[in-house]
Amino acid sequence: MPMRLREQMPELQGVTEWVNGETSKQELAGQPVLVHFWAISCYMCKESLPVLNEWRDKYGEQYNLKLVGIHMPRSEKDTDIGAVKDAINQYGLKHPIAIDNDHAVTDAFQNEYVPAYYLFDAEGQMRFFGAGEKAIGMVEQRLHKILGPKE
Repeated sequence: MPMRLREQMPELQGVTEWVNGETSKQELAGQPVLVHFWAISCYMCKESLPVLNEWRDKYGEQYNLKLVGIHMPRSEKDTDIGAVKDAINQYGLKHPIAIDNDHAVTDAFQNEYVPAYYLFDAEGQMRFFGAGEKAIGMVEQRLHKILGPKE
């Protein structure tokens, strides 16, 4: 059963490897958080990465939004940590990214999709979930609705 709105953010434990620094539910407490699931074999995921970089900078400043990436492999090929790190460098991702080869975080979130977006408010409650091609457009609307008006 997928996560429900207002459920607490799961722990970020059991990660294969962290890139750009490790983070935890405790470190993120008191701040809005966008958790993004993606895979290097997912074309739509790669298309969304520049937008996520823009949000990390813009909304990080405006709303203190924290971004956490979860690389969720969809095939054996996706478990190549070197290839994941190459993609992280290629797309200029500077936020913490969990390489979740054992699906520990993926299972904690009950996530089945890439790309997938989970938006949590400062109290750690899930306020939005979206997955697939059109989800990225809905995430930004929810950011403003939950975090405050556009500046």
